[in-house]
Amino acid sequence: MSKQDGMNYAPASKPKPVVQPGEFRFAAIALDHGHINGMCEGLIGAGGELVSVYDPDSAKLRAFVERFPQAVPASSEAEILSDPSIQMIASAAVTSERCALGLRVMEAGKDYFTDKAPFTTLEQLEQARKQVNKTGKKYMVYYSERLHTESAIYAGDLVDQGAIGRVVQVIGLGPHRLNAQHRPDWFFKREKYGGILCDIGSHQIEQFLTYSGAKDATVVHSHIANYNNKNYPELEDFGDATLVGDNGATFYFRVDWLSPNGLSTWGDGRTIILGTEGYIELRKYVDIARDTTGQHVYLVNGDGEQHFAVEGQIGYPFFGQLILDCIHRTENAMTQEHAFKAAELCLKVQNLAVRVE
Repeated sequence: MSKQDGMNYAPASKPKPVVQPGEFRFAAIALDHGHINGMCEGLIGAGGELVSVYDPDSAKLRAFVERFPQAVPASSEAEILSDPSIQMIASAAVTSERCALGLRVMEAGKDYFTDKAPFTTLEQLEQARKQVNKTGKKYMVYYSERLHTESAIYAGDLVDQGAIGRVVQVIGLGPHRLNAQHRPDWFFKREKYGGILCDIGSHQIEQFLTYSGAKDATVVHSHIANYNNKNYPELEDFGDATLVGDNGATFYFRVDWLSPNGLSTWGDGRTIILGTEGYIELRKYVDIARDTTGQHVYLVNGDGEQHFAVEGQIGYPFFGQLILDCIHRTENAMTQEHAFKAAELCLKVQNLAVRVE
């Protein structure tokens, strides 16, 4: 796992199997984003068995099998979709192609687990909603900045325990390092990646819904810009937005591709959660100029000031919950409505954004 490269950030699995060997079989299709490695690591750590993989790019396929030698290369997508023993497909396709693949996966009678952002248009979201209702299958999303980040998981536990009272505001900061020379061509095409607020903004909106308990939100305003990458005219390297939840909680977030080279990691991701009785700050990947490790949680409430270094202490419960949800048809890891609402709001924020220079 490279701390310098967010595209290939994939925390190693923390084994905590929830099923017996062979009880939950899954495959990978479309390896266009490095997040597929983190998705598979999480499922394997929870006891999932990765049995096969398909991608038309032989170089991507080789690299994946080198990392996951248990995955047998398939000759086609259809070969995997027609295998009745495979229960789930994990995928990190080009963003604009994620929905179409998901529709085929669900039509084949399998659950779908896609990298974020799950859609680039509201029309795709509507197609997926209809397919979920038709097939009863899951269209789950890898919102990794919460689901695969121990500080974010621990913060959710503190909120649920009432450590800061009622959440009234969330601030999310999601800077990323561009590493343009290592990005694929599609990453710089607006139609393919969907825009910065749709893409990495989806992480931020999902966290707001989780921590605030809001079920929906209204977009107050949003902005996009390309400040520093004019040689990539379709790239947006900055975006921000303000939303108000249906429960009165407010939210501001900023995402960008402007992380300086002197930063020891790919992005200084932070979240601040304000409650009526205290506040929490997350320093997810680094505590700059103090500690190059991540997963720092700061809590201030009536009991005083506390710092929790939780790296390696919490694990990633989402993946085990997701496997059990697929087996038992429950919704403990994440409800389908929550996954879709975060996607809907990031698309609306993107569509309403004012471009500034």
